[in-house]
Amino acid sequence: MDNLRRFPAPWVTVEEEQCFRVKDANGFSVCSVPHREDLHRRPYQYAEQFLTRDEARRIAKAISRLPELLKRPQY
Repeated sequence: MDNLRRFPAPWVTVEEEQCFRVKDANGFSVCSVPHREDLHRRPYQYAEQFLTRDEARRIAKAISRLPELLKRPQY
């Protein structure tokens, strides 16, 4: 069944300069989660449009675990 998947597992999280990218086993980018570290120097309205580095990392890590979660037996 795994060979029929469009985005084969395992998915990994790769850190880049301004985002975290989730890639499948073939190296195809499944998604990217952008972040900004200079939010404390920006006006409040601008800051609420972006995630912090830690928030983006946690979201990307959760997305990369999706293939594992889908393989677990359903009770």
